[in-house]
Amino acid sequence: MSSSRKRRVFPFTAVIGQEEMKLALLLNVIDPRIGGVMIMGDRGTGKSTTIRALADLLPGIKVVAGDPYNSSPTDPDLQSSDVQQRLDNGEQLPVEQSQVPMVDLPLGATEDRLCGTIDIEKALSEGVRAFEPGLLAKANRGLLYVDEVNLLDDHLVDVLLDSAASGWNTVEREGVSVRHPARFVLIGSGNPEEGELRPQLLDRFGMSVEVRTVREAQLRVQVVDQRTAFDADPDSFVNAVNSDQEALQRRVVDAQERLDNVKVDDDLRLRISSVCGELDVDGLRGDIVTNRAARALAAFEGRTEVSEEDVARVVSCSLRHRLRKDPLEQVDSGDRVVKVFCKVFERSEDADRSDFELALAS
Repeated sequence: MSSSRKRRVFPFTAVIGQEEMKLALLLNVIDPRIGGVMIMGDRGTGKSTTIRALADLLPGIKVVAGDPYNSSPTDPDLQSSDVQQRLDNGEQLPVEQSQVPMVDLPLGATEDRLCGTIDIEKALSEGVRAFEPGLLAKANRGLLYVDEVNLLDDHLVDVLLDSAASGWNTVEREGVSVRHPARFVLIGSGNPEEGELRPQLLDRFGMSVEVRTVREAQLRVQVVDQRTAFDADPDSFVNAVNSDQEALQRRVVDAQERLDNVKVDDDLRLRISSVCGELDVDGLRGDIVTNRAARALAAFEGRTEVSEEDVARVVSCSLRHRLRKDPLEQVDSGDRVVKVFCKVFERSEDADRSDFELALAS
């Protein structure tokens, strides 16, 4: 990861605090099937900085040169229909290395800007599918970030979540249909004071984390000093933490490769589902996400067997946003989840709270 190719982005490993947010982001990169992250918290708490730092941290990907969907040269599930047709015709496709795409969805975006548009006149007159790709195409195999997602039109949120869940985007107009891969990690952020997401939509995000303004004076000074140093000389600042960045990048890549070999004991899966049942979580999405997040964490820690501690570290992020039954309710801070987890796993609640804090800080 030479500094010559790096953009001027604050390094992920230099972000102070917000351990829960950083862990949730890393786990979703390791296993995108977790379903994305909703980050709620105060303004000015480093949400956008951390997300952009994550994209910069990730290793490059191989893409078909000139393809607007970042198609994989080898994986059919990550290829556009044009690329698949060229391969079927025996064409040797040019391949290039590309940085993981990071796409920002502006609040004022239209559905056409998000999904893409079909030129009907050209399609009918020339018999070709004239498709102008949108942001979902650009985000394929990368990160799609929506700041102030709680202010985004519900219809657009539905489209985003459907694409994130299925991995495909379909645009249909006047009998003409275009379908392309849209595999991305969906990251939403917002300030609860400016409006909450509907419970049905919030539940569709894999994990939910809360970020709070740092109150301790010493930490606040440290954050300010780091930001000042980065703004004054980004290259020197990045070089100083380059070894940490490379080490974390290797851990993520190793975890991605190890993930398929990670197992969850039957008894552990039973207790995870017991926690979801006790919390009256609707559907099975909470069970699935908790299992996937725990597996991703075990892989990140270099293990092939999920432990109780792995579950303890991810259960609150995986379940607390699924407890709201009424839009007027506040999202649970995690206290109810911790309480039920300790009951099902027969652990001391006070001890577990300190364990969670220590584990997240590690």
